[in-house]
Amino acid sequence: MKIYHSISDFKDVARPILTTGTFDGVHFGHKTIINRLKEIANEENGETVLLTFSPHPRMVLFPDDHQLQLINTLDEKISLLEKSGIDHLIIHPFTKAFSRTSSMNFVRDIIVNQINTHKLVIGYNHHFGRNREGSFEHLKEFSPLYGFGVEEIPAQLLNEVSVSSTKIRKALLAGDVSKAFNYLGYHYQLEGTVVKGKEIGRTIDFPTANLGSIDSTKLIPKDGVYAVKISYEGKEFDGMMNIGKNPTLGINERSLEVHIFNFDGNLYGVRLKVNFVERLREEMTFEDVDSLKKQLLLDKQHAIQELK
Repeated sequence: MKIYHSISDFKDVARPILTTGTFDGVHFGHKTIINRLKEIANEENGETVLLTFSPHPRMVLFPDDHQLQLINTLDEKISLLEKSGIDHLIIHPFTKAFSRTSSMNFVRDIIVNQINTHKLVIGYNHHFGRNREGSFEHLKEFSPLYGFGVEEIPAQLLNEVSVSSTKIRKALLAGDVSKAFNYLGYHYQLEGTVVKGKEIGRTIDFPTANLGSIDSTKLIPKDGVYAVKISYEGKEFDGMMNIGKNPTLGINERSLEVHIFNFDGNLYGVRLKVNFVERLREEMTFEDVDSLKKQLLLDKQHAIQELK
């Protein structure tokens, strides 16, 4: 996959088969669009092109709204799109000036003049241009004028529910990582650097690695205990993760702590990838540390069962 960091860098590609959007999550619905893009490229001897934007448009247009958190970091999105088999990925800087591009100018100047699109494939209810004024109906009007084809992919359904990035975010914020998995087609992932914690876990035989340096735009699932898979130096380990404030231990700062089963080693400064498999329970307050330890043993057995 060839990556371009501006639309102006994209040149000399024969018969581009284009799709465009934020593609946060690269989920089940997005993959349907990408698969159709690849089918058309194969039929018409073209090359697949995906145009996306960084940062996420809502973060530029509504900078004071801190509620939006993303399913993927940019690096994660690039990796997922590469695995999906896209030929060309354009990551165009999204600015307030760019947001004022009218739908007509977007089609004429970008889709036609700069990308030289042979066919455009978009998802259901896709909007583009200033104030999201452009729609599939506009594209159907413009396409004969400028000589490119256009196709809209219907909303993708899973158990009769349409799949969207918004629904995935809501599932994760509710701690429902299983529903998120069904929509995404892969386990939700967090990546962070192991930082020094209070080292209380090792005193109760549950040493944990505290994750820090997590991308500030990345969504963190609801507080609670999760069964997880941990990737480290090309190996995968089973474990469980607590997200929360550890009320029993009197800690009042939110932390992300992962306990890796059957692992003994120094992980300080190491980057870990944590894949969320199942939510085990809410965070709880226990009468004493012994009660907490008994629950952690039960959590571990539960996690082992889920991770099978």
